[in-house]
Amino acid sequence: MDDAVRLEALTRSYGSGDRATVALREVHLRFPQGGFTAIMGPSGSGKSTLLQCAAGLDRPTSGRVFIDGKDLTGLSETALTELRRESVGFVFQAFNLLPSLTAEQNVGLPIRLAGHRPDRRAVRQALAQVGLANKGGSRPGQLSGGQQQRVAIARALVTRPAVLFADEPTGALDLTAGRELLGVLRDLVDDPADGRPATVIMVTHDPNVASAADRVVFLADGRVAGELPAPAPEAVAARMTDLAVSR
Repeated sequence: MDDAVRLEALTRSYGSGDRATVALREVHLRFPQGGFTAIMGPSGSGKSTLLQCAAGLDRPTSGRVFIDGKDLTGLSETALTELRRESVGFVFQAFNLLPSLTAEQNVGLPIRLAGHRPDRRAVRQALAQVGLANKGGSRPGQLSGGQQQRVAIARALVTRPAVLFADEPTGALDLTAGRELLGVLRDLVDDPADGRPATVIMVTHDPNVASAADRVVFLADGRVAGELPAPAPEAVAARMTDLAVSR
């Protein structure tokens, strides 16, 4: 199976000299197309930094990042921006929806910001993918937190990206809404409405959330500290406990 994302010797440090902080150290990882991977680790292990670098939102200090077969190394800021628009969707814990716009308008906003007119059919299809086909005319204030996060996912999907990155997507949701959102992400991988399986890479601190993924990759002190296929919540929690104790 081809890789949606590949990281080769990925290193990210901040500062210089004796005050330098190394967030990632020589990370090698592959994320297959049509797979769902959760990233976990103790606080300060490099999870969010890895996600930002893998999505092309932050440049590594050294190493290489490939998205959908394209090498991000050496790309200009303009070329990198274009690649992100075409190949990357990113969902944050905060929904970041504009309250004055409808769900349809929020989903189409990235296309407008890129200087193009949104395809209304594509916008509606993205909303249908996340179970909001009948909410296109609703504004964020008329939607629940779970529905707002679904709009944020639809916004990330409207350009049909090669990979969807999610940073703590359930963090601001209650238990029921979080489960519903995980069901949406799972369906994007297993039963996509358009027949094209999504690739999902998600950072989380919750073993129950991580158990929705195909595998969990663990980080510790900026390094890969192991993987767990077909993760069960109890096994994920036990591995996290081991990492915390060994620090």
